[in-house]
Amino acid sequence: MLKNEKILITGPTSQVAFSVTRELAKHNEVHGLARFSNSGDRERLQALGVRCIAADMIRDDLTQVPEDFTYVLNFAVLKSESFDDDLAANAEGLGRLMYRCRKAKAFLHVSSSGVYEYAGQRPLKETDPLAENHRVILPTYSIAKIAAEVMARFASQQWQIPTTIARFNVTYGDNGGWPSLHLDWLLAGQPIPLHPERPNTFSPIHEDDYIALIPRLLEVATVPATLTNLGGEPLSIEAWCAYLGELIGVKPQFVSTDRVLRSLVLDLTRMHQLVGQTRVDWHDGFRRMVQVRHPEVALQG
Repeated sequence: MLKNEKILITGPTSQVAFSVTRELAKHNEVHGLARFSNSGDRERLQALGVRCIAADMIRDDLTQVPEDFTYVLNFAVLKSESFDDDLAANAEGLGRLMYRCRKAKAFLHVSSSGVYEYAGQRPLKETDPLAENHRVILPTYSIAKIAAEVMARFASQQWQIPTTIARFNVTYGDNGGWPSLHLDWLLAGQPIPLHPERPNTFSPIHEDDYIALIPRLLEVATVPATLTNLGGEPLSIEAWCAYLGELIGVKPQFVSTDRVLRSLVLDLTRMHQLVGQTRVDWHDGFRRMVQVRHPEVALQG
């Protein structure tokens, strides 16, 4: 648990970062950086005691950002499908942010396992080849994420900022995520799209687990940057939808399409060595997700 620290979190209103922001704000002075084009997002954070900083990662020089943060957590990501804008925000903007916050004890850059080249069911190591994994659904995403990692590595050495780059896999929990979208489709009677190359396997991680691992991710930050995967044990969409269906009394229907992500399984050896293992059993995590997000549903089984 981090306590009495001055922490900057970028992208604090996102599905992944909001849960982290909420927890860290209980014991720390937390500042949230975003565009805040939606006033409701600002009010939601301020209700938690978060101090909001309005900034555009594409255009602003970020001089409005204080220089005395002890820790910086970069969850911000732009997915506009414009290569110019997404590279400017996710890579160039990250460079300006790291220079501005170069006095920090540690910097956590949240990347994605979407940077890896497709390898079927083989667990991917941090040293495996990179590629446009997500191009089929998000044309700019993988390239922008790879560019951001390069910038984080450069800035870490250029300004001697202890940095960790964490490649997150599928995230889920009370605040949503891809499995939550599947839950909504099941409740609406809609089929779940799957890639024909089955099973569709990933390494989902519950929000309680990645929140618990944040302090350790900061602790292992180094110059040059530490790189690690972040995820849970392998689990297929077919399996988690079957379980969700049991909980809500709906038999999942699937439809095959090549316009979805293919399997992306992580090798967690380095993660376990550096920061430890996850603790939330996926059955418990999914059950709680249903209870929190759809309290009107009477759980079965």
